[in-house]
Amino acid sequence: MNVIVEIAVDPIGTNSTSVSSYIKKVVEVIEKMNLKYQVGPMGTSFELKNVKQVGDVLQAVHDELNKQGINRIVTTVRIDDRRDKEETMDYKVNRVIKK
Repeated sequence: MNVIVEIAVDPIGTNSTSVSSYIKKVVEVIEKMNLKYQVGPMGTSFELKNVKQVGDVLQAVHDELNKQGINRIVTTVRIDDRRDKEETMDYKVNRVIKK
């Protein structure tokens, strides 16, 4: 079963109101982990095999942002762990579009 996760990462204490360069680093971490993902206007979604993997992704994201000089990171996480049916991000989006 796929677990669909959405994260919204807020680096705190940057010198700018724009955080796109930091979010790009978040996406690069997800890419390096070979995860299927979609960037949205308010967060990034990706697919995992199980909920246990969420911690590994978050740790990698926070470590990378800390390397970029960010010492405080607030991350909001939403998890869709549906176990009665196999769903992917594409499936969920296409279901809405087709309706």
